[in-house]
Amino acid sequence: MQLTVQGQHIDLGDSLRSHVAEKLEAVNEKYFNRAIETHVIFSKETGSLFKANITLRVGKEIFVQAAAKEHEVYAAFDAACEKIAKQLRRYKRRLRDHHDRLEDTPENELLKARSYVLSETKAEEVEEKEDYVGDEPAIIAEMTTSIQTMSVSEAVMRMDLADQSALLFHNVKHGGLNMVYRRPDGNIGWVDPQIAQAAQPLKKAAG
Repeated sequence: MQLTVQGQHIDLGDSLRSHVAEKLEAVNEKYFNRAIETHVIFSKETGSLFKANITLRVGKEIFVQAAAKEHEVYAAFDAACEKIAKQLRRYKRRLRDHHDRLEDTPENELLKARSYVLSETKAEEVEEKEDYVGDEPAIIAEMTTSIQTMSVSEAVMRMDLADQSALLFHNVKHGGLNMVYRRPDGNIGWVDPQIAQAAQPLKKAAG
């Protein structure tokens, strides 16, 4: 497993790096043993808080991510590492069952798309204008992302592993674009435009 440990506005000693390597190797061996690469980023937050952000790549386009904040840098890492272990423990069987299929079958073909990060301040300013006619908010970051083909349950797993609030994917049953997202009530929402499109001809025929 390739490991990268970085510090943002914080000096990292050899003792911390060794602690990170040992704990992540132990987690990888216990729950999956197929992690390809891992990135750990430490940063100093406002006040006396330290933040640890961990990202594991355990397969082709399969990422596990967690972050934690604590008043002590070791504690921040240990808390984030425990979240990673909990996520892998939860999906251990399914990850092993699906690994070969996800790596080797056409179902895992990727559609490349552009991903943008919009300026929240600019977006709010545009929405507040009474004469709003489609002015675009400022783009502050741009990157390439991949839209994968998978089942709904697998999309929920990927979203949970990556600690994301939403995930866009191609539904393996019909190839259409779908989205799963985390609702404020804690449940998972699922959007499938294909179902509505299929119902339209039936409504016209009935009319």
